[in-house]
Parts: sequence; C-alpha cells; structure tokens
Amino acid sequence: MQQDKHPDYHPVVFRDRSAGYAFLTRSTATSDQTIEWDDGETYPVVDVEISSESHPFYTGKARTVDSEGRVARFERRYGGSEGAAGGEGTG
Repeated sequence: MQQDKHPDYHPVVFRDRSAGYAFLTRSTATSDQTIEWDDGETYPVVDVEISSESHPFYTGKARTVDSEGRVARFERRYGGSEGAAGGEGTG
C-alpha cells in the first residue's frame, strides 16, 4: 500500500439513540465525542438516525403493501382489463 493515500481506519462506536443500541466496529468515520466501551477503552462515537435495531424492515414492523387492493382500485377507476387491448372508444 502506498503511504498517505488511505484514510485512517480505526475502531468507532455507532450509537442509535432512538433504540438505545450501540455497536463497535472499524470505520473511517471521525467524531469529537467519545464513549467508554464495555472493555474499558474509550472510542469515538458517531450517533446515527437509524440502525438495524430501529429500522422497520429488520424489526418486523414494516408496512405490507396491499397489492390486491391496489389492483382492485385501479380496475374500479379505469374500468378493469376489458377493452384495454381492443382499443374500443378511441375512435
């Protein structure tokens, strides 16, 4: 590796304040704030808006899409699938 071309890669704690969850990983992210971790060491901490602990997809609270309801609403609004391929009413 060439020197002085790569950013500093170091241990960082990412903290999801909404879920009260934090994890230690390695990153190039920097922060002025620090936190004392379980191992007694002090690491920079980066606060994040959302993580796997609070994201609806991972928590199982994701909204399901009602595709049948959308199709039925489309057919009611635009007359269903009949006449769509026949071209009736375009003359």
